[in-house]
Amino acid sequence: MNTIDNRGLEPPAPMMRTLKTLDGMQDGETLAIINDRRPMFLYEELDERGYKHETEPLEDGSFQITITKQGD
Repeated sequence: MNTIDNRGLEPPAPMMRTLKTLDGMQDGETLAIINDRRPMFLYEELDERGYKHETEPLEDGSFQITITKQGD
């Protein structure tokens, strides 16, 4: 599983980095991202593309979002 740490980046950089990485991945692969806040606009994009995602709050106040790429 790949992991991207997006903490400290200003929008839309975290979303752009995440989508670029997902575009290069194969169906069935999983990506974990760590963001300072819940990525509400990213959730919409992931739902549109049919990707599974799960959000887990972390102790430092950030969020880890685990995304499984499924067919576009």
